[in-house]
Amino acid sequence: MRLKVHYLLLLFLFIGCNTNNNQHHRHKANHAPDWIYLFDGKSTDGWRAYNGETIPEKWAVIDGDLTFNTELKLEEDWKGGGDIIYHKEQFESFELYLEWKLPKGGNSGVFYNVQEGYEAPYAVSPEYQLLDDNGWEEINNATLESWQKAGADYAMYEPDLSKKKLNPAGQWNNSRIVYTPEKAQYYLNGELLLEFVPFSEDWYERRNSGKWDNFPDYGKYKKGYIALQDHDTPIWFKNIKIKKL
Repeated sequence: MRLKVHYLLLLFLFIGCNTNNNQHHRHKANHAPDWIYLFDGKSTDGWRAYNGETIPEKWAVIDGDLTFNTELKLEEDWKGGGDIIYHKEQFESFELYLEWKLPKGGNSGVFYNVQEGYEAPYAVSPEYQLLDDNGWEEINNATLESWQKAGADYAMYEPDLSKKKLNPAGQWNNSRIVYTPEKAQYYLNGELLLEFVPFSEDWYERRNSGKWDNFPDYGKYKKGYIALQDHDTPIWFKNIKIKKL
């Protein structure tokens, strides 16, 4: 009888431990970072002009995509001025995912750590370059530097071209930015193209190399809005989401 009682006691303890462990794992799973959708596929809710109060008229939701609806212009005719920000929240450490496509020669960009009060986000914020590389060179009769191509941290870090898989104009690409104070990583179509340490000695050397002399506050901020660029070419976005890290 004593042996039976002892056995039942051990059994209850074992079950109790397993139950606690399962609850612990469920608790951890329930508190995993959640995706925040910045675009709902139906409206431009949450978006407005950089330094503005409403969304510029050329940005619209067409067939479920956030679209900059304009005619493509050559680089020499670029004026811009229609950049938009997701104004509901600023982000510091995050993983940003989005899908995008461009026409032949199309050009745009994704900015983060954006603060307002400047002429445009590029004056102050890092940019993940979105570009139809070959088409841009063809229609503009010019050659791109590596730091200007799709997937680059514009004018700072070049993408690894050996890993780069850029889909042709008119087809969807997906991009991912993982950013923390310890490391930044840029992905294109599932491939890691570059990584760097923000505000490291190497970062400052590149920052002070001369490319940003006209923009003394470039890279100044460690937290900010997400922005999408108007570069006078059509662009389509979908599945724009972010999670805090």
